[in-house]
Amino acid sequence: MMKKIFPAPLLSVALFVIWLLLNQSLSAGHLLLALILALLLPVLFSGLRPRHVRVRNLGAILRLCFAVVVDTTESNIAVIRFLVRPSARRAPPGFVNIPLELRDPNGLAVLAMIVCITPGTAWAELSLDRSVLMLHVLEVSDPQQIIDHVKTKFERPLMEIFE
Repeated sequence: MMKKIFPAPLLSVALFVIWLLLNQSLSAGHLLLALILALLLPVLFSGLRPRHVRVRNLGAILRLCFAVVVDTTESNIAVIRFLVRPSARRAPPGFVNIPLELRDPNGLAVLAMIVCITPGTAWAELSLDRSVLMLHVLEVSDPQQIIDHVKTKFERPLMEIFE
């Protein structure tokens, strides 16, 4: 019962305090409005809160972090090379459809962040059934190589961590 009324007690307290700080007032009206917002907003938006994360493999997290650092560094170098010498482009840009086995929403969110921080790639679309990721890549010479890279370096460790 309490979980329905207060789905996120810390968030409620934070909303209450932040409202009062932003308005710089402790008047009865602001106290009442802060209380109403602190109680209603977490209930109204509880469906948007991410599911509880259960990390299953600490080693996979470390491997994933290392792979992201290496991949991001390599991508930065490739983008710099492209910017300095645009005529040295190896392949044209394009979209690559990557079949996904990862279904956990938290894992997909982490995959989206990894793709978005990697220069030269952008998350373009995720199919409604979450089975195919459309990725835009700055240089696409071999789509299968990109698919294998994403699945091996990112999707597999994310599945070890979240599923």
